[in-house]
Amino acid sequence: MKFLHTSFKSVMTVLAVLTLFACEDNYRQIQQLSIADLGPVAEGKGVNLKHTDSGKLVANLITPTLLDFSNYNYSFTEFPDGVEVVFWDEKGDKNTVTSDYGIHFDQSNLVDLRGNVVLVTSDSVTLNANQLYWDQKNKWVFTDQPYRIEFKDGSFNDGSRFDSSEDFSNFISRRNVGVQIVDKTIEDE
Repeated sequence: MKFLHTSFKSVMTVLAVLTLFACEDNYRQIQQLSIADLGPVAEGKGVNLKHTDSGKLVANLITPTLLDFSNYNYSFTEFPDGVEVVFWDEKGDKNTVTSDYGIHFDQSNLVDLRGNVVLVTSDSVTLNANQLYWDQKNKWVFTDQPYRIEFKDGSFNDGSRFDSSEDFSNFISRRNVGVQIVDKTIEDE
């Protein structure tokens, strides 16, 4: 009888240990599923995305890596390895922006560009910044990081913050230095 009791006890111990390992393995699988939910829903490599409006090319996005987080409540698209966007205005003039990193928030339509941001407009205005926000809905760009903007006439502005319309026709700079070139040959109208 003692042998049967010892055998039964051993079998129960083995079953308990196996159940514990099985539960631990299931717990690890559940953890991995949760981690996967935190990742992107899609990933693109070597992306060359062209956006058209009424059959007309209006933007071309090129990036080595695109991560789509549309599975989040506040969905976004991330460009961890940099991004280049070429866009054409209503007159068909070409503008280009590049950066080392980018993120686009879907609901707010806000783009956050970081690291070696370079924006070149069709009329040769060049902006270099550490970071640049682009509010697509309100057609506004701004930063609170150091920047340098060079205008087509050779004047420039170095500063640490600015707000501007996306065409730079309404440019407000804070804490800056620069050179303004004034053509005295132009008469006032």
